[in-house]
Amino acid sequence: MEKQADAGAGKPFRTRDGFGIAGAIILLVAVLAVLLLLMGWWKSFARRTAPVLVNLPGGPLTVGGVLGLISVLGVIGALRCTRGTSADAPLARASRAVCTIISCAAAFGPLFYLLGGLPGKNCQPSDTSCAYIPGIGPAFMSFMAGIGVVGWLFHHRGVAREEARASRERERMRKLRKKGKGKSRTARNR
Repeated sequence: MEKQADAGAGKPFRTRDGFGIAGAIILLVAVLAVLLLLMGWWKSFARRTAPVLVNLPGGPLTVGGVLGLISVLGVIGALRCTRGTSADAPLARASRAVCTIISCAAAFGPLFYLLGGLPGKNCQPSDTSCAYIPGIGPAFMSFMAGIGVVGWLFHHRGVAREEARASRERERMRKLRKKGKGKSRTARNR
């Protein structure tokens, strides 16, 4: 262990190491700039379209509920898409990665959409591009309630399915034990 720790200590710092560090920093700054630009575009999109969306028939409560349902389905899709092994074919792994990205966008997109409709922290009251959009508050509350209710229902269904599967397995093992076949190999060989 000490040999491995000392191996890097005696190695001189080279110019290419400096270029590697500088390249990593530049890449980090570029990714951060693109991320901030995308967040700004998303907030602008949300502030332009939110008034139209909350004025649809059914009002902001229906809009929040539907967006909550989309988020829960996105989470379920992301959880199902991430299942698999690294031994799968490259095409299967790639399709699973694309499915996970789309599902995560569906899970978090509605939340960020509603958050983008809320006024900013340092908004001036006279700034119309930063004012409160009527209906976003109730839409956000119904979004949270929708996530809670639909998420609980899916969780409850999954737990019930798992309990039924465990019950069937216990019953199968009980029947095998009655026949004398439900014992382990070592117990059968005794």
